[in-house]
Amino acid sequence: MALVPCQVLRVAILLSYCSILCNYKAIEMPSHQTYGGSWKFLTFIDLVIQAVFFGICVLTDLSSLLTRGSGNQEQERQLKKLISLRDWMLAVLAFPVGVFVVAVFWIIYAYDREMIYPKLLDNFIPGWLNHGMHTTVLPFILIEMRTSHHAYPSRSSGLAAICTFSVGYIL
Repeated sequence: MALVPCQVLRVAILLSYCSILCNYKAIEMPSHQTYGGSWKFLTFIDLVIQAVFFGICVLTDLSSLLTRGSGNQEQERQLKKLISLRDWMLAVLAFPVGVFVVAVFWIIYAYDREMIYPKLLDNFIPGWLNHGMHTTVLPFILIEMRTSHHAYPSRSSGLAAICTFSVGYIL
């Protein structure tokens, strides 16, 4: 069976996130040397979440291609677990955190750039990397939601998980 465009698109998105993460980590910024390093920035955590999510998507696609038609019950059961993990991660982390990062960054940027992204950062972070971190997240996640069917967790378990993530980030 040939690869369908959404599978190829997921690989391309995963590679773009890996490229953005590698370029961001290669930047020598004073804030990377302080307590928490890059992990104190929700943007960086979101990039890691997106990369892990699309990595799971690619792994799910590869697993489904390899197990299709095999008739092995155990492989089918493992594939269903992987698909449910992918769907849970989209609903609980990738979509809410991604939309929050994009919306809050650009709203604050439009209101007062110096509050969230001072002009000093232009010396460290090129424009394409800024858009890779703060703009492309939303279209990529919306494309994923439109090209694949996802089963979402219950509202209460989803809210509990995102609240746990939020409290963990704040702490």
